[in-house]
Amino acid sequence: MADFDYNAEAELFPSRARASRRQPVGYKRFDHAADAIRFAIEELPPDALVGAWLEVDEERFDGPEIRRLYDSASYPLNRSDRTVPTPASRSSSASAKSRRTRP
Repeated sequence: MADFDYNAEAELFPSRARASRRQPVGYKRFDHAADAIRFAIEELPPDALVGAWLEVDEERFDGPEIRRLYDSASYPLNRSDRTVPTPASRSSSASAKSRRTRP
């Protein structure tokens, strides 16, 4: 993903299969892929990212790939402090917490 163009136009297709009481988020078009990625990670509910995909330059990226693009060192925008941690970081922090509470 080193060649990914964060300035290219992008289309975001959130998951349609989520059961939520909130208004579902539909298709969105963005002038820059970086903005679409930020919206997907920082604004969408985590369950909406599961079946979501991003299309940039006729290439599709699923939820985990969107997360990798956001986490990449080449991601050009500032990241929010309120983003949901990745599943790997949640499990490692849970493991650390359980190690601390054992006698």
